[in-house]
Amino acid sequence: MSVQGAQVSAIGPGLLVLLGVARDDREQDADWLADKVRALRVFPDPEGRMNEPLGEREVLCVSQFTLYGEARRGNRPSFVAAAPPELAEPLYERFCVRIGARRGLFGALMEVELVNHGPVTLLVESR
Repeated sequence: MSVQGAQVSAIGPGLLVLLGVARDDREQDADWLADKVRALRVFPDPEGRMNEPLGEREVLCVSQFTLYGEARRGNRPSFVAAAPPELAEPLYERFCVRIGARRGLFGALMEVELVNHGPVTLLVESR
């Protein structure tokens, strides 16, 4: 992951988490979500089935308020469901610390590169 051409963070095999924080999210939501992501059995076992949790693999977490973009009406997404930065940043940091994630720069325009083995993409919500 880079910002203005300078590398900020990188991981080896593991998970890229795009973390959206909603207006009504609280500390317990960040904690629950970090524990849930760590426990998800999404990696292959010796038989090739998705059956292994994160274990010692790494996590890269990117703050992604656009996950709460609402585009059902009109052509311009609305982001009113996303938490404002003063609420979102502490919860983002809390999630990252709890799961042991490397991270980008909160609120920065970043270039994120992904080599996706799968592809597997999951939406996990605390509520």
